[in-house]
Amino acid sequence: MSRTLLVSGAAAALIATAAPAQATAPQITVPPDKIVIELATVNGSGCREGTAQVAVAPDNTAFTVTYSEYMAQVGPGAPPTAFRKNCQLNLKVHVPSGFTYAIVQADYRGFAFLQPGASGVERANYYFQGMPQTSQRTHQFNGPLNDNWQSTDRTEYADLVWAPCGEKRNFNINTELRVNAGTSNPQTSTSFMAMDSTDASVSTLYHIAWQVCPAPRT
Repeated sequence: MSRTLLVSGAAAALIATAAPAQATAPQITVPPDKIVIELATVNGSGCREGTAQVAVAPDNTAFTVTYSEYMAQVGPGAPPTAFRKNCQLNLKVHVPSGFTYAIVQADYRGFAFLQPGASGVERANYYFQGMPQTSQRTHQFNGPLNDNWQSTDRTEYADLVWAPCGEKRNFNINTELRVNAGTSNPQTSTSFMAMDSTDASVSTLYHIAWQVCPAPRT
């Protein structure tokens, strides 16, 4: 699937790769131009075609991903493979000339209903096409739980991985939800963990850092 999203403001991507970061963050210059984010492909059991949407914040400092059918579950009637759901988004981000970007923070939210003894896991990683994947960030939630859940991945400025200046590389976001019945009885009780919203009020938020690329050598 290929869809082009015209968004007001600058680009979006994730913990990218390239220029070495500095120990302290300089004053951020945010590109003012409109950009295009092309959702090139969407793959995974948690995000069939048409169930993931991307939008960029008006001030160009963040973007969101909203899912509508992203839920892992165990229990009566649940298929054997339903305990794990995943989604890979492949983004073409057209960055304004002279800028590069990285993701400094990712906020994940959803709802979980976990029986006593059951557990749920949210996992994510990000990487550019043709570059090594970043290390996975994993968050575990233990039952009993019947509430909204939230997890945050933060990266220190000195450890950011920046998009290569002057290159066009697709950016990949991989996420996973997993539910383990544990000591609960999946024959009689249901546990689930969702990262979706039917009213777009629950979304994943990615905070963007911008940096001016060095002038090309003559």
